[in-house]
Formats: sequence, structure tokens, C-alpha cells
Amino acid sequence: MIKATVSSDSSCSDMGEPSINKDARETHMDKGKPVDENNVKPDVSAEMIKATVSSDSSCSDMGEPSINKDARETHMDKGKPVDENNVKPDVSAEMIKATVSSDSSCSDMGEPSINKDARETHMAPAEELRTETKKPDQTETEKEMITGLKILFDRLHLKGNKDHKLKAADFLQISKHSLQSNESCAEEELIQTFIQKLLMMDYRARYITVRDPNEQDLIQERHGASSECDIFEEMFLSNEETSQSGKIHSMDVQMAVFHCADGFLKQLMVTKLSQCQYALPLLVPDPFTQRIEFPLWTFRQIHKSWKIRNTNNEIISQTQPIYKAETPMVFFFRFGSVSSSKSQLMNSLINEKHNTFFHRNCPGSSRTRVLMDGVVEIAWFCPSGTNDDKFTDCTAFCNLHGDAGDHEKQLQIFTEMAAVNVVLLPRLKKNDRRMIKVQELYKNSKPLIFLLTENASTLIKTQKGKYNIGLKDRNQSDVSEELRRAINACLSDSSHTFRLEDVSKHPDIGVDAENDEDDCKRGKEAAQHMIDLLEKKDLTEIKESFLPHQGKLWHQWSQKNKELHRPQGDDIEMDTSRKQTEIKKLRQQQQESDISEFMKVFIEEIDTDAANKIFFPKWLRIILDEYTSGDLSALHHKYNEKWSTVLQLKEKHDKSEQLKAEQTKLEKISEELQNATFGLEHIMREIGQIYESCSSVGENKKDLKDISSLASLAAEMMTSGFPMELMDGDAAHVPVIWISAVLDQLIQKLGDQRVFVLSVLGIQSSGKSTMLNAMFGLEFAVSAGRCTRGAFMQLVRVSDEMKKQMNSGSDKMKTDSNIDYILVVDTEGLRALELAGRTTRHHDNELATFVVGLGNLTLINIFGENPSEMQDILQIVVQAFLRMKKVRLNPSCVFVHQNVSDITAGDKNMEGRRRLQETLDEMTKLAAKEEVCDVERFSDVIRFDVQKDVKYFAQLWEGSPPMAPPNPKYCENIQDLKKTIMSHASKSEGTRLKDFKVRINDLWEALLNERFVFSFRNSLEISAYRKLETQYSKWSWRLRSSMLETENKLHNQIENEAIHEVQETDLHKELKKTSEEVKKSVAEFFEKDADANILIQWKTSFDIKIKELQESIVRETKRKLNEILKQRDLKKEIEAQRTHHENTLFEKSKELALKRKDKANDEETLKKEFGLFWDQWMKLISRDTPTIRDIDIMRDMREILGDIYESINADHRKDSRDILFVQSYSDYVQLKKSSEFFSEAFRVVKNLLGCSLSKEDEAQIRSLVNDVVLQTDKMIQSFNISKMGYNISYIQQLIDYIKARVLEHEEGPVKYVFKNEFFMDLVLSICKRANEMIAEQHKMFKEANDPEIYVKKKRAEYFSIFLKYCHGAKSAAIFGEIICQKLKEPIEQSVYKKTARELANDMRTDCPSLNGNRSNLEKHILTKLAEEENFKKYMNYIKTPRDHFSGFIREEVSDFITDKFNERVLPKKNKNIKLLQQKIIEEAHASTEHVQENRADAGLWLKRFTQHLSDELIFSEKDLSGVAHDDVDDFKLLEDVIKKELPAIMKDISSRFNRNNFPEKLDANIRPDQLLIDDLCQCCWDQCPFCGAICTNTIENHDEDHSAVFHGVRGVNGAIFKDTKNLSVWICTTSVASSDRFFCPSDETVPYNEYRTAGGKYAEWSITPDLSELPYWKWFVCNFKTDLEKYYDKTFDGSGEIPPEWKQFSKNDAIESLKNKYN
Repeated sequence: MIKATVSSDSSCSDMGEPSINKDARETHMDKGKPVDENNVKPDVSAEMIKATVSSDSSCSDMGEPSINKDARETHMDKGKPVDENNVKPDVSAEMIKATVSSDSSCSDMGEPSINKDARETHMAPAEELRTETKKPDQTETEKEMITGLKILFDRLHLKGNKDHKLKAADFLQISKHSLQSNESCAEEELIQTFIQKLLMMDYRARYITVRDPNEQDLIQERHGASSECDIFEEMFLSNEETSQSGKIHSMDVQMAVFHCADGFLKQLMVTKLSQCQYALPLLVPDPFTQRIEFPLWTFRQIHKSWKIRNTNNEIISQTQPIYKAETPMVFFFRFGSVSSSKSQLMNSLINEKHNTFFHRNCPGSSRTRVLMDGVVEIAWFCPSGTNDDKFTDCTAFCNLHGDAGDHEKQLQIFTEMAAVNVVLLPRLKKNDRRMIKVQELYKNSKPLIFLLTENASTLIKTQKGKYNIGLKDRNQSDVSEELRRAINACLSDSSHTFRLEDVSKHPDIGVDAENDEDDCKRGKEAAQHMIDLLEKKDLTEIKESFLPHQGKLWHQWSQKNKELHRPQGDDIEMDTSRKQTEIKKLRQQQQESDISEFMKVFIEEIDTDAANKIFFPKWLRIILDEYTSGDLSALHHKYNEKWSTVLQLKEKHDKSEQLKAEQTKLEKISEELQNATFGLEHIMREIGQIYESCSSVGENKKDLKDISSLASLAAEMMTSGFPMELMDGDAAHVPVIWISAVLDQLIQKLGDQRVFVLSVLGIQSSGKSTMLNAMFGLEFAVSAGRCTRGAFMQLVRVSDEMKKQMNSGSDKMKTDSNIDYILVVDTEGLRALELAGRTTRHHDNELATFVVGLGNLTLINIFGENPSEMQDILQIVVQAFLRMKKVRLNPSCVFVHQNVSDITAGDKNMEGRRRLQETLDEMTKLAAKEEVCDVERFSDVIRFDVQKDVKYFAQLWEGSPPMAPPNPKYCENIQDLKKTIMSHASKSEGTRLKDFKVRINDLWEALLNERFVFSFRNSLEISAYRKLETQYSKWSWRLRSSMLETENKLHNQIENEAIHEVQETDLHKELKKTSEEVKKSVAEFFEKDADANILIQWKTSFDIKIKELQESIVRETKRKLNEILKQRDLKKEIEAQRTHHENTLFEKSKELALKRKDKANDEETLKKEFGLFWDQWMKLISRDTPTIRDIDIMRDMREILGDIYESINADHRKDSRDILFVQSYSDYVQLKKSSEFFSEAFRVVKNLLGCSLSKEDEAQIRSLVNDVVLQTDKMIQSFNISKMGYNISYIQQLIDYIKARVLEHEEGPVKYVFKNEFFMDLVLSICKRANEMIAEQHKMFKEANDPEIYVKKKRAEYFSIFLKYCHGAKSAAIFGEIICQKLKEPIEQSVYKKTARELANDMRTDCPSLNGNRSNLEKHILTKLAEEENFKKYMNYIKTPRDHFSGFIREEVSDFITDKFNERVLPKKNKNIKLLQQKIIEEAHASTEHVQENRADAGLWLKRFTQHLSDELIFSEKDLSGVAHDDVDDFKLLEDVIKKELPAIMKDISSRFNRNNFPEKLDANIRPDQLLIDDLCQCCWDQCPFCGAICTNTIENHDEDHSAVFHGVRGVNGAIFKDTKNLSVWICTTSVASSDRFFCPSDETVPYNEYRTAGGKYAEWSITPDLSELPYWKWFVCNFKTDLEKYYDKTFDGSGEIPPEWKQFSKNDAIESLKNKYN
């Protein structure tokens, strides 16, 4: 019975107690009760137990004694004490002995491998890895092991083969698992949970428990138990029912991941284990092949730091790559089965508060353990340089798991390599093979310490280097202390050191990826080759020698570029041009620098296959760290010493030369440190500068095939998880060209992904990078002192599963805007010591503004809670947020208080939050003063919830470094923050990569100009607004073109007298369908456009603008149609007369024909007689109707002016100037009269000398002139001269209007009045301008209405009808022909008008210059001006831009018609003719059917026919009122005649349709060019008060500030320097960047950079500083210098001398610059 219950795999406690009386021990251990020795039965003696233990049994380091296993199981599973009385006395030692397996083995972690039957009751069959009492053959054991392994992997959902490796990328993404922080999970989630916790440096990753989904209660209950039971059976014999199920051992989870991970995940995992202060796998048997592997690759990224005292008792800091560190090593192993836990004992030596080595009492331990036997783990003790260090130097500790006798290879290697060997020994038989090994070790001179489990003695030195320590019945702390002393004693006598790399030299050991994977080997070889190139070079000189592109030239370029953007002095243009030339030279020198052999190798290697792109840079980083660490460590030590000296001198208030000398030395060491810092980021920086220099110069290097491949390589590295430098911390500059190229390549590789930009700000060494690394598993540089220089960015992928979860949030916007990546931006610490002495504050402000502007969310990292510590950083941060508000960027922020001691105290947190809120409000007031902004509270600046957006973080370390593990509370805080970040991300639209690229450029450009808010140019907003303008342009055209169709239809109906009034409601109804379509299009655009989040700010205003536009179009159409209604009544007499003449001729020719029927066959006679008849009637018509005379507009104008100004010579026009092109209006004005004597005297003198107008006055007058021109143009169009004829009253109306406008202007707030000459010249200029248009329209009227001209054109038609009458044709046939003749002109007009409308629509859609917004149109105009190089046209553009735009549109339309007449115009005309012909024939047929059905006459036929055509043609019954048709009764014949005659008429119309007469046949207001002018010129025409640049806003009365794409040279607009005749070469975008330039808008002087304070027009313009080259107007000034000087009668001399650098720009440069600016 007992035999069945006693486990042969006896194991003893860790604490050194005997394994006898286990029940009592359990009672003592678990219940805390003393043991009653009397309960121990005398039959079971110590000797008997001793006999059992001394057999060759083996126990785990983590196990318990195996006697009375049933009791143990009951204790473990039930937690109940064991009653010793239940142990039967007849159980003899022999019986127990018999149950003990002679070759049993136990794991180090607590799993007995004997008593397989018992184990099977709570294990899966797959766990049967070992046999019970007799050893089977090897094959059977291997099979069992493999089965067990497979089932373990299956339970963990792993595939343990090379094709299905776990990859680091799968775990370094944001997933559902990465946001969970459970201490327990389902079995299938073990791997994910373990890795995610490990990545966060949460050492509880090893303690995860499995959550049983079916578990209802933690206490098991036996069901169906009867009331009567045997207590012995209940307690001991029913264990199998209730024993715990076969849990997966925590170390099996760790090792399963290790075996299934690829090289990168393995390395990451081991690095994180090291950060958690855990022991690391050093030798690992392959679970399937038993081949021993040494994973050297996994140690490559681990660095250890420690402090030691030298002989002078000085503390020396050391940091080394651990694989290179030479340290003594202590090796622990055991033989057989031991009662004490070796791992627990080792922990007490290294860190008694932390389980460095996993042992049996750790959470997550279980009886089953599959993957740890034979594994050797290593950990290091790193001293802190204090007196309580257990070991004075860094010491390695190795631990062999399992019975060392079974792992001879591992034993041999490490006993040889160790400085001290420590063996745990049970009592072994003398002839035991393991005892032989012990004797060998004992005889060896190497120090050896025996830990005897069956011995109770204290530390005994048996001979030199040999010690015994008993463990039995001993206190563990005593044992630990003795062991420490023994080890220290051994180490002091030994000089033997251990180096990780040396393990790989053993022939029986396989070195993981470094030997097995070709890519890894190739990467290492290439990296080593590069390092070989660095040999024999001083570390401080390496960068200068091997990375020349990022050295002095790049730093000088950065400095010059900053100076360029921050102009000083008065001669800015000259200075700017000089600097631009210098900058180009520096770039040229950079480009000409040779690429070092070092960089060539790098580029060549990284440009090979994909795998090498990852292994190679990893290896390079590893080997570079190793190469530089020693020298850097020495320099840091040197720096610290010197810094201490300086501090001591400062404390003594020593201001002697010594302090200066020491500070100089400190600066020198600091510079050396900077030069010696050499990593992968510097290599990538060099590549960036190679790219930038080549790109700027536009020339490739001879050693490079294609520079674009460099950006592609950098993008690939980013996607592989490498950080990319965003801001060069050494040059304090952003390499914008390089960053843009990399992001472009990134977009090519990933698509234009949406990223949530997370930036971090904080003071130096406040744990920013550590926090990010823990949160996302990143690899930002972390070390003491200054870590990150500048700013780096890194991508973190968001898993698809996570995207769905984010989108399903209730507060998520409905737009499908998944965040694809978190883009993390890590920055250097603010207020950094290294920058002291430089402009620290400015640098910090710059950096804070940059990263806050970039981030969708900024983490403000604060070390501790003291507000005084936060004061500086908070003011910087608040100022950055204030700037963002002013430029309409809306980032959010979260404050993180690091290193808070007590984060559980809720009241304390509330108080902390209150203090923070107060400090923020205080800082806001300070920042507001500096930024000249009226805000009181931080919440006025940014949406901020002090409850949710402030996080308190526990201290990072649980204890004191270097041996302290990370604090689990810190990891919980990290997880909480991560959830907050993802919550922000789920509510955010994020940023597209292309937009992120633009934002970087905008922010940096603005920062370069110092005055950030003033200088910030939000390109994304500008781009989005331009896109909106383009759409608005399309919407407005859709509304206009739809209304044009309606207007045409209603116009026809008015002329046909079908309607007699037009109501706005009718027009709105006609427009309703298009209006709804436009409204829908507007809504879709604002909702679905990629920039919807930017565009939303303008939605309301644009909805209103569209509505206003619609109202305006309707009002204008109503006005025009009502004008037509009025004119219809006025021209009735003219039309009636014309119709009378036509119809009289028809009737008279009919009478003549009826008389000459008998001569029908004699056509010659008929022709002669008709000629006589025609001449006679033409004389009568000429006599009765006065001929329409030609007109002379200028004569009429002179007559009217002569009446008004009798005293002025009417020939003033000879001396008049074209007022539209004068340079100045000073000669046209005089000062107003004043009541004050001195003022009046001053006025008189001024008027005699000539009044000098201010720029603003000049601009006002020019604006008046331009508006009067525009309005008079509209008036002339409204006269409708082509239909109504000319009347002198029109000129009178024009003159009256001009007079009224001039008087209105004089009565306004101006200091002058106009001389009479101004009014005269204005009238003359307008009349000259209108002369051609009025004359042309009058000609059209004359041709249409002068009977002599009009009727003559009809002679052939009349003769044809005359002949038909003579030949006796039926009335219906003749009436049909008359109808066709009458239709000819309306058809022609309809076809021409419709073709014109369609053509305008085509051009508005397809013509590149006309199919966009206003900016697009201007780009094409400026391009054409440059191509033509016509100075007169340029001045037309500068002085009368609206006129020039109209002229350009006319030219574009004319060219389009000429060039594409056959392919675009003729097809439209043919289609319209065909459709109209079809319509007429259909209506003729329908009218015939209608009349036949109603038995009606020709009158009804004609009425229906004309009514149904009245929408399409100006054709009504009245047109045939004088033609008799009473005798027409054959309607079928009438229809047939129309059908027959119509094609000939259509053919005639087509034949006369050509390039030249197409526009001429149309009224001016319905020509395609005029339709487009009306649409495209309904925009803003305001001009820059400085240079005259035109506002490029597409909307006429826009709400935003006026702005231009780029501004010009002021002299082009005639501006001169004060009191000189020198034309100005100043450019307003350059001037506004300077505080040293001034202008005089009136009597006062205003600095250019405060131009808005001048009020008026100045306040309405937004002029952003722009110090780029702007070649266009510089080329123009150089090219047309002489013309400009002649035009203005001024010179480019003195202050206005043209910088010589301007002359280098060619016409191509000018045109290219337009493309860049407008795109």
C-alpha cells in the first residue's frame, strides 16, 4: 500500500531541512504550525530514510521530498496538513527502498520523473517522457520524449519547425494582446501573453497562470460521496481524482518560444529577459535532436553596466557588451537528487529580492517540465560600487539544470571555463560514476565548493580552494552568506576569467544563427569588414575621415540656411542672394566630396538581398557598439571628473583663470565625446547628406548609380523596425530633402498609409526612450546622460484585428479612417547640460514646437512631481501648444509624471493634478505674453482633461540598479498609457504619410524663420483649400451652365411672346435638379475627400457661398431676361416693319406669279420680270424706311463732354493718357481745401509742386478705375446693341455713371480731390476701350435690321417661291418652303448658341489652363508671358490684371477653336443640326396628326408647330403673320415639303459654319470666351499693397485673408526708395521676415514684419516670409530692366541695384519655379 503511495523520486526542501517527517514539515511550512515530533512513528527510522536517500535517486532543485507522495499531493492540491498517525507502521525501509528507481532523474524545477503512473493521472499522455523503474531502450525513450514535445507545442499552438518560426514583427505590432495586462490567460494565449509582457519588461511574464474556462470554483468538490467513508481512503487513496491537472511549466513556455522563434525574436526575447534581470539561456539542447546550441547571437545587443572601486578607492563606471566582458564565472550544478533548490540558493547570492533563476517555489512552477533539462543559464552580478556589494567585481553565474551526470558535455565545458565550481551533492555510493567525476573535480586545482544536502556542518575549508558547506537543517541565509564568503575567497585567489564568445570555440557546440544561417554570417562578415576599415584610427577622428558629408560642410550649410531665413540689416536682397550662392557652393563641395570606402561597402552590402538588409545593419550596430564602447566609457569618465572639478570651483565662487581653463577643457572633452559617438544613425545621416547634396546640385556621384536607391534603402530599414533620424541633433537641422525622399519611398512601399503621430517631450534623462521601448518594444537608444540627439521616428504597425476594434468604438467618427501605424517620434531631452552655453532656450523652443506640431498626440514626460522642476519645460510646452492654436493645428497631449513614489494614493493624485493645472495656467499666461496672445488658461489653448490626461508612473526600478529588475507597477502604468494612446488614436483621423511629409516641411520652414506663427505656412491647408476652390469652380460652372440652358430657353420663349414675365421662383424651379446635384456633390466632397478633417472648417461658409452664388445667378438671369422683355417691346416696331416688308414682298411676288402663269416655261422672261419687280419694291422700301447710319462713338462722347466742360478744350483727348496704364495718379489729384491757414498754405504749395500720393492712395484710385471699367463693360453688354441698335443716350449713361463714381470716391475718407483731367481721361479711356465692341454690335444690328441689306440677302429665296407660284405649285408646298426659309435664321442662331455653350463646357473641363481654380489659371498666364517675352503684355498683366485675364481666356478659346475645330467644334455643330432637324420634322408630323384629328385648319397647325419649337428657336406665328395660308389644306404635303427642304437649309447653314464666322455670328455675351470670362473672372482681384501680386482666391467675396502664391519685386509695380528715383528690388516675402526694414503707408513708419499694424489693405493680406530663390520675377527684372526703367522713368541704381546673382536665372528657371510654386 505504502509502496504505491511513496514516490521513489524523493526530493527535499530548498531550506536545508531533512526530508524525514515530511508531513510535519508541510504542516509547518504551509500552516505555520510547529511540528509535533511525538507523531512520528518509531518504526520509520532516520536510518531507514537515509538508506532511501543514499540510493542513486535524483531530485529536482525545485522539488519536494518524494516520500509519501499521496500526502504531498493532498497537501499541494488541497492545502491540508498531513496526519502522521495515518502512516502504517509496517512500511519498512526495504519496501521504500525498493520503490526508489536506481536511475531516476528530477528536473531542477520541481518535477519528479518517477512514479509515472501517478504522474499520468494528471498529465496528458504526451508528457510521458521518462520511464518508471526500469530503463527501456533508447529508441523508446526518444519516442516518448518527442511525443511529449509535440503535444506541448500543440497545447501552446506552436509549430516547432523551421518553416513556421515566430517572427519579431508579429509581436511588435499593436494588437489586442498588446493592450491586455492579464495575470492569467487561456492556454492558447500563453505565448502571446508571455511575449507581450516580456516586451514591456514585466518580469511577471514568467508567472502567468492558465485560466481554466470550465473551472467553476477554486475548491474542488467530490460529487456523490456517501455519508460513510474511510478517512484513510478519503485522505490518501483518492488523490488521483483530485490532483491538479498537468499545468504547463512557465519555463517550458519560455523555452518553447525560444525554440520556435526566428533569430530576431530570439535576440529580442533574450535582451528583454536581461532587462528583467533574469538568467539567460546559454547552452540549449535541441529538444528533438539533442544537439547542444550556444545562442551567441541573442547576447549581442546586451550591455551591462557596473561600478567598481580602484586601488585609490575611486569609483570607476564600466559599460560593456556582455559577450565581450571578461569576468570570473561561478558554475553551479548538482549530481543526483537533492533536497535543496540550487536555483533559489543562487538567487540569494545575486539578488535575494528577485528570482533571477526560476525555482520550484516560483508562481508558474508545476510538476511537469519538458524543455529545461540540460539547459545552462547564465546571469551576472553587477556591483554598484557601494560597500554592501556582495561581490566587488562583475561576476557571471551559470546554472546547469538537471542531473550533471546526465549532461556530461555541458559539465565538462563549464567546469573548465569556471573560476569556481559549486556542486550540490546528496550522499552517493563510492563506486557511483558520478562520484568518480566528483573525485576528478576535487583533484583539480580549480576552486570547488561542495554543498552537502545530508550534512549540517558550517563552512569548512578542506584544503586550498576546496570548501564544504552543509545544507541539512540549516537556515538558508546562513548558507548563502557562507557560500558568498567561500566564492569571494576562491575568486580572490583566482585570475581565471570567462568570456561568452569563448564558449563558441568548443567543437561540440553549435553556435545558433551566427553559424547556421548564411544571411547572418554574411551580415557579420560584411559588418566586420567595415570595422576593419576603421582600425588604427582615433575614434574622435573617424567621423571626419569616413563620414565627410555630415561634417563641417553640412554644419556650415545648416548655419547658413538658418542665417538665410533670419535676415538682418537693410540690404537683404543682396545679402540673401549672396547667402544662396554660398549655400549652393557648400552643396557643390559636399557633392564633390568622395564617398569613403567605408560608406561604399555599406551601400553595396545593404543594397543586396532582402535578408541582408536586416542582418547587416544589426551586426554593424552590434560591432560598432563594441568598437566604440571602451573609448566612450573612458571619455565619459574623463568628462565626469572634469565636470566635478568645474562644479567644485563654482561652489567656491572661484572666478579665476583656473575656472575658465577647466571649462575650456570640459568643452573640449564634450566635443571629443560628440566626435567619438559613432553609430548606425551617423552612417544613415551620411547617406542622407550624400542624397541631399546630389539632389540639390542635380548631379549624381560617379560612385553611385542612382541616388533614389538610397532613399529606398532607408525606407526599407524603417519598415524593418530601425529608427530613422528626423532631426540631426548635432547640426540642429532637419534634412528636409532627405526625409521627404525617404517618406516618398515609404509611400511607394506601403501605400499612403494613415499614421497616428505620437511625439514625446521631456527633460534630459527623464526616461522618455525607456518608456517608448517598453511600450512598443522599440529600440531607441537608452543610457545615462544624453541619449537621443535631435529626433528619431519609428513605425509601429497596428494589426488588422486592432483596426477593426478601433473602428467599432462608439465615439469613432463614421468615416472609415483606420490608423495603419503609430509613428513614434522620440526627441532629445530639453534643458540638456551639453547645450548649456549655447542658446538652450531657443533650441528647446524650436524642438518642442517642431514635435508638438508633428504629433497627433504629444506625451509630456516629467520626472517627479515638483512643479518647480517642471516650470521651464512646461512654459516651453505651453508656448508650443499656443503656437499650434494660432496656426490652426490641433494636437492633444498627455502628461506623464515619472518616478512617483506613491501612485496609489488617490487624494495625493488629486492634489498633484490640481497643482499641475495651476502651473499650466500660470505658464499659459507667461507664454501668452511672449506670443502676444490673449489667453488665460491652458484649457483655452488645447482641449485638456486633467483627470484623464495626466498619468502617474511608478519608479522604473524595483530596488537599486544595476541589479534591480523593472518595477511591475511601472509596466502596469505603461499598459494604461498605451490604452490611453490607442483611445486617442481611435478618435483621431491620423495623418497620411504624404501629409506628414508636408507638415515636416511646413513646420521646419516656419521654425527657420524664428517668428513661427507669423512664418507658418500650412501647406496641407493651402493644398486642401486649393482643391476646394477647384471643386467650387466646378460647382459654380455646373450651376451657371445649367442656368445658361434655362436662360436660352426662356429667351426664345420671350422672343416668341410665349411668356410675358419672369419670376425668380420659376428660375429656382428650373435650377432645382442641378442645385440638388451640386448640393449632394458638395456634401460628398466634404465627407469623403482624403482631407475631410481639414476641409470641415470651411464647410459652413462654402454651403453659404454656394447658396449665395445660386441666388446671384438667378438674380442676374432674371435681370437679363427682364431686360430682353423690355427690349422686346421696344424693338417690336423694328421687327414689325421688317416682317411687313418680307410679307409684302411674298404677297406681291405671289400676285405677279399668278399673272405670269402662262409664261411658266419661259424662265428667262420670268427672271427679267421678277428683277424689274424687285428693283421697284426695293426703291419703295428704301424711300419709306430710313437707312441705319454708321456711328461714331468718340464724336458722341466729345459732344457730351463739351456740353459738360465748356471751358475745357474738347481736343484735350490729344494730350490725354490711357488712364488704365499710368504709373501714378499724383498728377490727377490735389489736396482738399482746409479751414486752417497753415494747412491751406501747405496745400497750395503742395498742389503747385505736385501732390505725392501714398501707396495706399494709389492703390485705392487704381481699384476705383478697375471697378469703373468692369461695371461700364457690363452696362455696354446690357444695352444689347446687336438687337436694339445704338443710341447716343448709351454714352450719356456711361458718362453719368463714371461721374457719379468719381464724386462718390471724393466724398469718401480721402485727403484729395480729382482734377477735371482725371474724369476726362477716364471717360476717354473707357470709350476708346468700348468703341470696337459697340461698333461690332452695331454692325450686327444693321445687318439684321437694315431692310436694304437684310432683304437683299433674301432675293434668291423670294425668286424660288415666285417660280413655284408660276409653275402652279400647291399652296401647302409653297407655305412649306416659306416656313423653311423663315426657319433658316433661327436654326442657325440656335445651333451657334448651343455649340458655343457646349464648347465652353468642354474647355472648362478639358483645357489645362481653364479647368482648375484661379491659381491654376494664373500659372498658365505667367508661363505664357515668360514664353512670349512681351513687355507690353506684362505691363497689361501688372496694371490691369482683369483685362489681361480676359484677354488670355479669349486667346485660349480662339486657339482651341482654331486648333481643334475639326475634332471638337464641327462634331458638336453637326450633332446640334441633326438634333434640331429631327425635332422640326417630328413637330411637323405631330402638328399634322393633331390637325387631322381635330379637323382644323392651317392656323392651328402653325400654332402648334411654333409653340412646340419655342423652347429651341426664336420662331413664332407672328413671323408668318403677313403670309396668307387660308387655302392650305394638304397638311401631309406641307409636312413632306418641310422634310424635303430642311436638309438643304441645314446643309447651307453647315457650309457657312467656319472658324472665323462662328464667334462673329454670336452676340458678344453668349460667345464661349465671354461665358468662360463671366465664370472664371468672378473671383478676387485684390492686389498686394506692396508688389501688386493678385490675390489668388477663386471666390469673389471670400472670408479669408487675401494671399498670393508668390509675390514679386516691388520695382516691377513702380515702387521706389524714399526720396530717390531708384526702383525697389525688395521682395515683400523677404522684407516681412526682417525687423530691420520699414515702410511708410502714410506719415508713420511701420516695420515690415509688423505690416498688418498699418491697417487698411495691409491688415487684409497674409504675406508669409519666403526666402527661397523665387527666380520668376528676378528673371523678369533682369530681362526687362531697360524696359522697366523707361516705362517708369526711374532706374535700378543705388539702393535698387539688382543683385548680380539674379542674372544667373534663365527663362527655363523662371518657368520651372512656377511649376514648383503652384503645385
